[in-house]
Amino acid sequence: MPIPTTEKIWMDGELVPWDEARIHVLTHSLHYGSGVFEGIRAYETRKGAAIFRLTDHIDRLFRSAKIFTIEIPYTSGQIVEACKETVRANDVRSCYVRPIVYLGYGEMGLNPLLAPVNVAIAVWPWGAYLGEEGLTHGVRMKISSWRRHDPNIIPPAAKGTGQYINSQLAKVEAIKAGYDEAIMLNPQGLVAEATGENIFIVRDGSLITPPLSAGALIGVTRDSVMAIARDLGVDVREGDLHRTDLYTADEVFVCGTAAEITPVREIDDRVVGEPGPLTKKIQEVFFAAVKGEVEQYSEWLEHV
Repeated sequence: MPIPTTEKIWMDGELVPWDEARIHVLTHSLHYGSGVFEGIRAYETRKGAAIFRLTDHIDRLFRSAKIFTIEIPYTSGQIVEACKETVRANDVRSCYVRPIVYLGYGEMGLNPLLAPVNVAIAVWPWGAYLGEEGLTHGVRMKISSWRRHDPNIIPPAAKGTGQYINSQLAKVEAIKAGYDEAIMLNPQGLVAEATGENIFIVRDGSLITPPLSAGALIGVTRDSVMAIARDLGVDVREGDLHRTDLYTADEVFVCGTAAEITPVREIDDRVVGEPGPLTKKIQEVFFAAVKGEVEQYSEWLEHV
């Protein structure tokens, strides 16, 4: 499905028309995958558009850049304000926000240190990433034959552009096999995450998610889910999960900026079932929080 266009894209400090937001074919990141990015959502609230945990996302953007030795030529505060400016300029109340830091035109070769660093921010309307049906009734997933990369090969802690080739391979495999999404194991065979989402299971009333050491991204939505669950009085913990733990779980769901909170109804043709009570409750609180309806979580919203 084509990206719904908006009016302006922020590029290196200037708002330019959507169709004029172009780069050179010899842009370094196009050839070597060297860049970092974020996925963020803005939601419509009674007080207008508000971006969910914007500063936390931009802080992660800067951590990713540090891992890849990319010097962003702006402060985190400037990027935060640029995201708000871009949402305001496009007059959208609910949208996806994509900041990207990439190495630009001027250098070629594997040494990235001399390449210029560019920053762009685009926003556009984007509905449920895994479909409205998936949000309501759950999605079908499969364990991928492609493994999540080893942390000493490509660092999972960074949200780097090129490393998502790994996720794309798993996603395509799943779709061609008739599933909605893939789950990736780490090199040791433990559950890491889905292609672009963190994963949780419910077992005997406890909420369990793989630790970061298993290769899971430090998810902002993941952190929000854990906070909501604890506030509901649920036992929440990180723990290593084998694929069979997914097969026998009482409930399973994935979460992320794009996917939000999406239940999983089937894994490798083992039926988990319709969304369970804890999944539905966390969904309910999360969607109320992002719309500014829960005062307890109002600090997560940054109004534009």
